[in-house]
Amino acid sequence: MPNKKYVVIVPDGAADLPLVELDGRTPLHAANTPHLDALAREGTVGLVHTIPDAAEVPGSDIAMLSILGYDPTQYFTGRAPLEAASMGVELGPDDAAFRCNLVASDGELLKDYSAGHISTEAARPIIQLADEKLGGARRFITGISYRHLMVWPGGPVAALTIPPHDIQGKAVADNLPRGEGEAVLRSIIYDSFELLDNHEINKQRRREGKPAANMLWPWGQGRAPQLPSFEAKWGKKGVVIAAVDLVRGIAKYAGLDAPKIAGATGGVETDFAAKGRAALQALEAADFVFVHIEAPDEASHEGSIKHKLHAIEEIDKYIVAPLKQRLAGNRGKLLVLPDHYTPISIRTHARMPVPFVIWPGDTHAEEFCETRAGNTGLEIKEGGRLLERFFAD
Repeated sequence: MPNKKYVVIVPDGAADLPLVELDGRTPLHAANTPHLDALAREGTVGLVHTIPDAAEVPGSDIAMLSILGYDPTQYFTGRAPLEAASMGVELGPDDAAFRCNLVASDGELLKDYSAGHISTEAARPIIQLADEKLGGARRFITGISYRHLMVWPGGPVAALTIPPHDIQGKAVADNLPRGEGEAVLRSIIYDSFELLDNHEINKQRRREGKPAANMLWPWGQGRAPQLPSFEAKWGKKGVVIAAVDLVRGIAKYAGLDAPKIAGATGGVETDFAAKGRAALQALEAADFVFVHIEAPDEASHEGSIKHKLHAIEEIDKYIVAPLKQRLAGNRGKLLVLPDHYTPISIRTHARMPVPFVIWPGDTHAEEFCETRAGNTGLEIKEGGRLLERFFAD
């Protein structure tokens, strides 16, 4: 008899608060999601705490570890080392890795955490210039879109750094790194602005009506973690379908395959159907497939209800529907949950428990949304316990 298949789908940041523009509904509630709603009617629905109380920031890095069954209080060392792994950057035991966003600023305010979702091609010469002029003992390494990396040999990891998506429209001076290494980190921010603001690259971007990519913002620092392999922990061979380096990096540390998917961008314009096809293909050989879609989170950071509704509906149509069909007839199980809340009203992450559905199951709801999940009365306090429940037959 073939092995049972298990699929987890994570629409990043899809959980939200009720919006006046949606007649008091959340995007998950308002979106046209017949396949997610069918899962809810036939599955086990509830809430799960993916962010431990001890976590200072409710980020995807911590939440993803929880969802994959790794206790963040034990295994989380920082976001950037996970992204470094995905990028093929080997960290020495004393290396500090920092995520470096390429942001737009007017010198006083942080205007856009993504420099207008700059393309990787447009970002590459900017990061190369920063490495040449500002690197010194440190390396700046091109990532994807606005998401880049700084490796600092022997660098500090105890500084307080703030994610730029938390401070859009706020004063740069009020949100600078504090603590160990703050002088160097602050100089990177201000020196990068001086280097980039009037550079010809940004003059051209302004002529084209695009935000200037004129400041580097370091955050999410840490050293390389050590994760036990997913297969050793759960007894299942797995594949991760994801575009963003954070999720792909966790996959690498956990010993999970993470093939690159053409058309998967980590943005609102990603090819949802390509991800669905890749997940179906991965199921041919793998026991476990983890599908991550960044688009709802990006839409929330933009403050775009339209883009968030579109992303949720595309996930329902091109990812949930074909995978539900593939697993029907006792051939497998499906788990769907956001990693965290990203309310459009605040344009950043929040730590409330998120809705989940395990299909098939026995704690039903009429629809898959935050309110219906809360009404079932099922609440899992430790995020890592959810996968244990999911794998239990």
